Amino acid sequence: MLAARAGAEGPDPLPYAENLLARWAEPQRRYHTTAHLTAVLDRIDTLAPYADDVHAVRLAAWFHDAVYRPDRTENEERSAALAERALPEAGVGEAVTAEVARLVRLTVTHDPAEGDRDGEVLCDADLAVLAGGPQEYAAYAAQVREEYGFVPDEAFRAGRAAVLRQLLALPRLFRTPYGAAEWEERARHNLATELELLEPSGGR
Repeated sequence: MLAARAGAEGPDPLPYAENLLARWAEPQRRYHTTAHLTAVLDRIDTLAPYADDVHAVRLAAWFHDAVYRPDRTENEERSAALAERALPEAGVGEAVTAEVARLVRLTVTHDPAEGDRDGEVLCDADLAVLAGGPQEYAAYAAQVREEYGFVPDEAFRAGRAAVLRQLLALPRLFRTPYGAAEWEERARHNLATELELLEPSGGR
Protein backbone atom coordinates (compact mmCIF):
# COMPACT_ATOMS: atom_id res chain seq x y z
CA MET A 1 0.00 0.00 0.00
CA LEU A 2 2.86 2.37 0.80
CA ALA A 3 4.42 1.66 -2.59
CA ALA A 4 1.09 2.14 -4.35
CA ARG A 5 0.69 5.57 -2.72
CA ALA A 6 3.81 6.74 -4.57
CA GLY A 7 4.81 9.06 -1.75
CA ALA A 8 1.35 10.41 -0.97
CA GLU A 9 0.27 10.75 2.64
CA GLY A 10 -2.16 8.31 4.17
CA PRO A 11 -3.09 6.42 7.30
CA ASP A 12 -1.22 3.46 8.74
CA PRO A 13 -1.76 0.49 6.38
CA LEU A 14 -1.68 -2.04 9.23
CA PRO A 15 -5.37 -1.83 10.19
CA TYR A 16 -6.32 -2.38 6.56
CA ALA A 17 -4.07 -5.44 6.41
CA GLU A 18 -5.55 -6.78 9.63
CA ASN A 19 -9.09 -6.30 8.31
CA LEU A 20 -8.26 -8.13 5.10
CA LEU A 21 -6.49 -10.96 6.92
CA ALA A 22 -9.52 -11.38 9.17
CA ARG A 23 -11.68 -11.69 6.07
CA TRP A 24 -9.36 -14.30 4.56
CA ALA A 25 -9.57 -16.30 7.82
CA GLU A 26 -13.38 -16.54 7.94
CA PRO A 27 -14.70 -19.98 8.96
CA GLN A 28 -16.61 -20.70 5.74
CA ARG A 29 -13.35 -20.81 3.79
CA ARG A 30 -11.45 -23.99 3.02
CA TYR A 31 -9.51 -23.09 -0.14
CA HIS A 32 -9.92 -19.30 -0.31
CA THR A 33 -7.84 -18.82 2.84
CA THR A 34 -4.76 -16.87 3.88
CA ALA A 35 -2.73 -19.78 2.49
CA HIS A 36 -4.22 -19.10 -0.94
CA LEU A 37 -3.55 -15.37 -0.55
CA THR A 38 0.10 -15.90 0.34
CA ALA A 39 0.51 -18.42 -2.50
CA VAL A 40 -0.86 -15.89 -5.00
CA LEU A 41 1.43 -13.17 -3.62
CA ASP A 42 4.42 -15.52 -3.91
CA ARG A 43 3.56 -16.25 -7.53
CA ILE A 44 3.19 -12.54 -8.25
CA ASP A 45 6.75 -12.13 -6.99
CA THR A 46 7.82 -14.74 -9.55
CA LEU A 47 5.86 -13.05 -12.33
CA ALA A 48 6.62 -9.45 -11.32
CA PRO A 49 8.86 -8.71 -14.36
CA TYR A 50 5.84 -9.16 -16.63
CA ALA A 51 3.61 -6.61 -14.84
CA ASP A 52 3.23 -2.93 -15.71
CA ASP A 53 2.20 -1.97 -12.16
CA VAL A 54 3.14 -4.78 -9.81
CA HIS A 55 2.00 -2.76 -6.78
CA ALA A 56 -1.54 -2.63 -8.17
CA VAL A 57 -1.38 -6.35 -8.93
CA ARG A 58 -0.31 -7.13 -5.36
CA LEU A 59 -3.13 -5.01 -3.94
CA ALA A 60 -5.56 -6.78 -6.28
CA ALA A 61 -4.36 -10.10 -4.88
CA TRP A 62 -5.12 -8.91 -1.34
CA PHE A 63 -8.63 -7.88 -2.37
CA HIS A 64 -9.55 -10.46 -5.01
CA ASP A 65 -11.41 -12.82 -2.66
CA ALA A 66 -11.67 -10.53 0.35
CA VAL A 67 -15.45 -10.96 0.16
CA TYR A 68 -16.14 -14.65 -0.21
CA ARG A 69 -19.31 -16.61 0.39
CA PRO A 70 -19.51 -19.95 -1.44
CA ASP A 71 -23.28 -19.57 -1.78
CA ARG A 72 -23.03 -16.19 -3.54
CA THR A 73 -22.20 -15.33 -7.15
CA GLU A 74 -21.19 -11.69 -6.70
CA ASN A 75 -18.04 -12.21 -4.62
CA GLU A 76 -15.68 -10.61 -7.13
CA GLU A 77 -17.92 -7.58 -7.59
CA ARG A 78 -18.27 -7.10 -3.85
CA SER A 79 -14.52 -7.54 -3.39
CA ALA A 80 -13.86 -4.92 -6.07
CA ALA A 81 -16.32 -2.55 -4.41
CA LEU A 82 -14.51 -3.06 -1.11
CA ALA A 83 -11.25 -2.05 -2.78
CA GLU A 84 -12.92 1.02 -4.28
CA ARG A 85 -14.02 2.10 -0.80
CA ALA A 86 -10.92 1.17 1.19
CA LEU A 87 -8.06 2.22 -1.04
CA PRO A 88 -8.93 5.94 -1.44
CA GLU A 89 -9.46 6.12 2.33
CA ALA A 90 -6.01 4.54 2.72
CA GLY A 91 -4.38 7.20 0.54
CA VAL A 92 -4.13 5.25 -2.73
CA GLY A 93 -4.73 7.38 -5.82
CA GLU A 94 -7.70 7.18 -8.15
CA ALA A 95 -5.85 5.54 -11.05
CA VAL A 96 -4.33 2.76 -8.95
CA THR A 97 -7.62 2.17 -7.15
CA ALA A 98 -9.40 1.82 -10.49
CA GLU A 99 -6.75 -0.61 -11.73
CA VAL A 100 -7.01 -2.74 -8.58
CA ALA A 101 -10.81 -2.92 -8.89
CA ARG A 102 -10.55 -3.79 -12.59
CA LEU A 103 -8.12 -6.58 -11.85
CA VAL A 104 -10.31 -8.01 -9.09
CA ARG A 105 -13.29 -8.09 -11.48
CA LEU A 106 -11.11 -9.84 -14.06
CA THR A 107 -10.84 -12.88 -11.78
CA VAL A 108 -14.45 -13.72 -12.67
CA THR A 109 -13.28 -15.06 -16.05
CA HIS A 110 -9.46 -15.27 -15.76
CA ASP A 111 -9.46 -14.19 -19.41
CA PRO A 112 -7.43 -10.96 -19.73
CA ALA A 113 -7.32 -9.13 -23.03
CA GLU A 114 -4.24 -9.42 -25.21
CA GLY A 115 -1.61 -7.06 -23.87
CA ASP A 116 -3.19 -6.67 -20.43
CA ARG A 117 0.05 -7.38 -18.61
CA ASP A 118 -1.24 -6.71 -15.10
CA GLY A 119 -4.28 -8.89 -15.76
CA GLU A 120 -2.08 -11.65 -17.10
CA VAL A 121 0.09 -11.64 -13.98
CA LEU A 122 -2.82 -11.69 -11.53
CA CYS A 123 -4.76 -14.37 -13.40
CA ASP A 124 -1.69 -16.56 -13.86
CA ALA A 125 -0.83 -16.24 -10.17
CA ASP A 126 -4.39 -17.10 -9.16
CA LEU A 127 -4.60 -20.12 -11.47
CA ALA A 128 -1.13 -21.51 -10.72
CA VAL A 129 -2.66 -23.90 -8.17
CA LEU A 130 -4.02 -25.84 -11.14
CA ALA A 131 -0.46 -26.83 -12.02
CA GLY A 132 0.35 -28.46 -8.71
CA GLY A 133 1.63 -31.98 -8.30
CA PRO A 134 -0.89 -34.81 -7.85
CA GLN A 135 -1.15 -34.49 -4.06
CA GLU A 136 -1.27 -30.70 -4.11
CA TYR A 137 -3.97 -30.67 -6.78
CA ALA A 138 -5.99 -33.33 -4.96
CA ALA A 139 -5.83 -31.25 -1.78
CA TYR A 140 -6.99 -28.17 -3.70
CA ALA A 141 -9.92 -30.05 -5.24
CA ALA A 142 -10.90 -31.45 -1.84
CA GLN A 143 -10.83 -27.97 -0.28
CA VAL A 144 -13.07 -26.63 -3.02
CA ARG A 145 -15.53 -29.46 -2.37
CA GLU A 146 -15.48 -28.65 1.36
CA GLU A 147 -16.33 -25.02 0.66
CA TYR A 148 -19.36 -26.21 -1.25
CA GLY A 149 -20.32 -28.81 1.33
CA PHE A 150 -23.89 -27.49 1.34
CA VAL A 151 -24.31 -28.52 -2.33
CA PRO A 152 -25.51 -32.10 -3.01
CA ASP A 153 -22.97 -34.32 -4.77
CA GLU A 154 -24.77 -34.51 -8.11
CA ALA A 155 -25.25 -30.75 -8.33
CA PHE A 156 -21.66 -30.12 -7.29
CA ARG A 157 -20.30 -32.51 -9.91
CA ALA A 158 -22.32 -30.79 -12.62
CA GLY A 159 -21.27 -27.31 -11.53
CA ARG A 160 -17.64 -28.20 -11.05
CA ALA A 161 -17.51 -29.96 -14.41
CA ALA A 162 -18.88 -26.82 -16.07
CA VAL A 163 -16.13 -24.74 -14.47
CA LEU A 164 -13.46 -27.20 -15.60
CA ARG A 165 -14.80 -27.22 -19.16
CA GLN A 166 -14.81 -23.42 -19.21
CA LEU A 167 -11.16 -23.36 -18.16
CA LEU A 168 -10.15 -26.07 -20.63
CA ALA A 169 -11.90 -24.15 -23.42
CA LEU A 170 -9.62 -21.15 -22.95
CA PRO A 171 -7.02 -20.99 -25.73
CA ARG A 172 -4.40 -20.54 -23.02
CA LEU A 173 -4.78 -20.89 -19.27
CA PHE A 174 -1.59 -18.92 -18.64
CA ARG A 175 -0.66 -15.76 -20.52
CA THR A 176 2.75 -14.82 -19.15
CA PRO A 177 5.76 -16.49 -20.79
CA TYR A 178 6.69 -18.07 -17.45
CA GLY A 179 3.19 -19.39 -16.82
CA ALA A 180 2.86 -20.77 -20.32
CA ALA A 181 6.19 -22.57 -20.08
CA GLU A 182 6.00 -23.81 -16.49
CA TRP A 183 2.32 -24.37 -15.70
CA GLU A 184 0.16 -24.80 -18.82
CA GLU A 185 0.75 -28.45 -19.67
CA ARG A 186 0.50 -29.74 -16.10
CA ALA A 187 -2.59 -27.65 -15.34
CA ARG A 188 -4.44 -28.95 -18.40
CA HIS A 189 -3.57 -32.50 -17.42
CA ASN A 190 -4.89 -31.93 -13.89
CA LEU A 191 -8.10 -30.31 -15.11
CA ALA A 192 -8.76 -33.06 -17.64
CA THR A 193 -8.11 -35.73 -15.02
CA GLU A 194 -10.50 -34.13 -12.52
CA LEU A 195 -13.15 -33.72 -15.21
CA GLU A 196 -12.84 -37.37 -16.14
CA LEU A 197 -13.33 -38.35 -12.49
CA LEU A 198 -16.42 -36.17 -12.25
CA GLU A 199 -18.10 -37.76 -15.28
CA PRO A 200 -20.64 -40.53 -14.53
CA SER A 201 -18.17 -43.21 -15.62
CA GLY A 202 -15.13 -41.42 -14.19
CA GLY A 203 -12.85 -43.27 -11.85
CA ARG A 204 -14.24 -46.70 -12.70
